Amino acid sequence: MSRFDLAVVGLGSAGIAAARFAATLGVRVVAVERARVGGDCLWTGCVPSKALLASARAAHAARRAGALGVRTGEIGVDGPGVWERIRRVQRDIAAGEDNADALRRCGVEVVEGEARLTSPTTLAVGERTLAARRILLCTGSRPAVPPIPGLADAGYLTSDTLWGLVEPPGRVLVLGAGPVGCEMAQALGRVGARVALVEALPGILARDEPALAHALAGVLTREGVEVVTGARVSRVSTRAGEHTVHADAGGAPRSWTVDAILVATGRSPTIDGLGLEEVGVATGPRGVAVDRRLRTSVRTVYAAGDVTGRHLFTHSAAHDAVTAVRNMLFPGAAAAATPVPWCTFTDPELAHVGLTVPEAEERHGAPRVHAHRSDLAASDRGRADGVEVGELLVVTAKGRIVGAHVLAPGAGEIAHAFLIPVSRRMRLRDLSGLVHVYPTLSWQTALLAAEASYARASRLRFLVRRRS
Repeated sequence: MSRFDLAVVGLGSAGIAAARFAATLGVRVVAVERARVGGDCLWTGCVPSKALLASARAAHAARRAGALGVRTGEIGVDGPGVWERIRRVQRDIAAGEDNADALRRCGVEVVEGEARLTSPTTLAVGERTLAARRILLCTGSRPAVPPIPGLADAGYLTSDTLWGLVEPPGRVLVLGAGPVGCEMAQALGRVGARVALVEALPGILARDEPALAHALAGVLTREGVEVVTGARVSRVSTRAGEHTVHADAGGAPRSWTVDAILVATGRSPTIDGLGLEEVGVATGPRGVAVDRRLRTSVRTVYAAGDVTGRHLFTHSAAHDAVTAVRNMLFPGAAAAATPVPWCTFTDPELAHVGLTVPEAEERHGAPRVHAHRSDLAASDRGRADGVEVGELLVVTAKGRIVGAHVLAPGAGEIAHAFLIPVSRRMRLRDLSGLVHVYPTLSWQTALLAAEASYARASRLRFLVRRRS
């Protein structure tokens, strides 16, 4: 039996971060991976989707270059070339640091195979038994597929299988308007597909600021994506290689005949085959249940990343994994990070930090909540760059910043400026003491802060010295 201080199960974003961090502390680390090092982020998630988005953005920019006074010829998209570039980007990243040899150089023993817990401190991987003082589960998630009659027979695509294509389909229905659905609907449309985006809920991106999500839906529609919300798909029929998706949309029957169906209706935690029930690790509908320290119901077993269902993002997975290792090996306790920001990488991007307006009103009461809004498209930089749609929305409750949402090119970069103000519940006027770079879209933050500062100064004008 091989003995270790820490056994990491799964080498996606969470597992890689945990294994590397633990190895720097001088402890014996073993990591088990059943497929490819890099996990969903590298092979089916962030990397391939953002590579496709880059090609789509370039095609769109070329098409609208005339609005900026730049003449271009006929714009064509090489579909097979786009997909080959995606695979090339993945290979380049995998050849760098996201591979087993790189982890071994850090001092991590990497074992290939399926891991199953046989006790709170042992794992079985094939014929081998691994013993560890602590076990960290980082097995991620997989696409959730709704039980729609005829869908399985249609041979649907998911974010796992989309990248196995040679080129984009000619006609595609994207089922689900969350971040993955919205990104892929826009990207596929820009590289030449005819796209319908169908969502059961009343609007797209249900977890984001409703006003900005609605504005983004307008962008997608103007680009030619058919956005249909409040539509429940009842069945799929297939004939002669074509698939017809049948739905009820607002009480009216609708149908679409397409070449491919991309299912983007959420994720399910990967917990099957791990032996969790046998050793007493509690699970729920979202995945492995953890406390604020990321420890499971078994004291020696921790979990991080998608498998816990907390936040299904690469950045939060890696952060939680490092936090879990810190809690295993050091005295005291560190809580999993909040707030966790995110960004939907459409064009424009939609970034999210903290509470939305409806969430803030529910938590603090509507009279205490205020939405401070700035039209980024009308800003100096927005006009210069030809930004057509953009908005900054800062949410305050009882005068404190509790959320910030950005719809703009590079919104994910802009939103980082609000992590500290939201986490520390700062006042908007506190930001007026900082000098922002001009001309940038972020400059609008300074203007909103200045407005708040000027309003306070106006209330204190009785203190103004009238004589020298």
